[in-house]
Amino acid sequence: MSELVLATRNAGKVREIREILSEYPEVGVVGLDAVGLAESPEEDALEAFATFQENALAKARYFAARTGRLTLADDSGICVDALDGAPGVHSRRFARRGDLRGPEQDAANNELLVELLRGREGAERAAHYVCAAALAWPDGREEIFVGTCDGVLLASPRGEGGFGYDPLFFLPDEGMTFGELPPARKNVVSHRGKAVRQAARKLENEG
Repeated sequence: MSELVLATRNAGKVREIREILSEYPEVGVVGLDAVGLAESPEEDALEAFATFQENALAKARYFAARTGRLTLADDSGICVDALDGAPGVHSRRFARRGDLRGPEQDAANNELLVELLRGREGAERAAHYVCAAALAWPDGREEIFVGTCDGVLLASPRGEGGFGYDPLFFLPDEGMTFGELPPARKNVVSHRGKAVRQAARKLENEG
C-alpha cells in the first residue's frame, strides 16, 4: 500500500481528498496532525508562485522533506474570465483578510467576488476551477496532475456544502452549484476529483 501524507491544513480539502481516495483502497491517507507535524509560520510563504503547479509542488516538496514520507499537495482556485483570470492562485486570500480563517475567510472572498461581478451577465460570469495535485517522494521524484471544471458564477450563494467559492459556482449540466451537489457527485465532476484521481492511478500503477 502507498501511504500518502496530505499536505494541507484545510479541513474541507482533507475531507474531499479522503473521500476521493476511498475509491483506491491501495492508497492510504494520513493527515499532518496524525504524523505529529505542528503548524509552522513558514507554511504561509509556500504559495508564492504564479501558477497552481508551482505552488502545489512547493508544498509537496516542503512536507515530504519535513515528514520523510510520500506527500500529496494540491493548489487550487477559481479563475474568472471577466476578471482576467483572477482570483486564480490568490483565491484563498482574495479578500486580503489576514485576520480571518475557514468559513469566515470563504465568506469574505465570496462577497468580494459577487461585488466585482455585479451587473455582469451571461458569458461575463463564466469561470473555471483549476486543481494542480503534486506528488513528492522522499527520494526526490515528483509528479504533477491537473484537473479543471467549467461553470458559471451566480449573483448569490446557493447550498451549504463544499467550501470556498462552491456556493457561487454553478454547473449548468448538473443544475446545481458545488454547494448543492451531493459530495459523491461533486467528487466525480470536480477539478480536485479529476486531479487527485490521476495521482491515485499513478500510485496504483506503481504497485
